[in-house]
Amino acid sequence: MIYKDPSPDGQTVRVTFELPSSIWAERVNLVGDFNDWDTTRDEMRQGRSDGAWRITLTLPAGKAYQFRYLVNGRDWHNDWHADRYAPNRFGTDNSVVTT
Repeated sequence: MIYKDPSPDGQTVRVTFELPSSIWAERVNLVGDFNDWDTTRDEMRQGRSDGAWRITLTLPAGKAYQFRYLVNGRDWHNDWHADRYAPNRFGTDNSVVTT
């Protein structure tokens, strides 16, 4: 799930990325072109009340960002609520969020 909250001046958007609690994991990282595909940088946190995995980033408005979720350092997942998808060089698709 993706939630977007634009800033009052329209320059940035706070984007919350969420994976459901049904994803069993010890660790989930949000990886995308906004962090140079760094597989360790943006670690998601698991909610205590609902078990969902979440992270919120502030991104520049008016852009499209490709991303994926990396579960336990080895399994790649897309967000089925992404704005669209884009093919990648590995023969699969990346999720895309627009701000």
